[in-house]
Amino acid sequence: MSKSETVDFMTKAKFSKLIEGTVMEFKMSHMDAILHLCEKHNIEPEDCKKYVSNVIREKLEVEAMNLNYFAKVAELPDL
Repeated sequence: MSKSETVDFMTKAKFSKLIEGTVMEFKMSHMDAILHLCEKHNIEPEDCKKYVSNVIREKLEVEAMNLNYFAKVAELPDL
């Protein structure tokens, strides 16, 4: 299967299911799962942006904040 055939059949919903399945199966982060799937399906990581759903984007953002890649959002102290 060529790169263009793989990309043509990929949708946001399908890619999101693949990401979540990969995260659960291999116990890896969402970013690692995306990179793994890009390699497996011959998709350039730069091209997978259009396949990443908003839910997955939010999970990526949380992971990035936990790894201090993004500044943490100010939180109110617990009372």
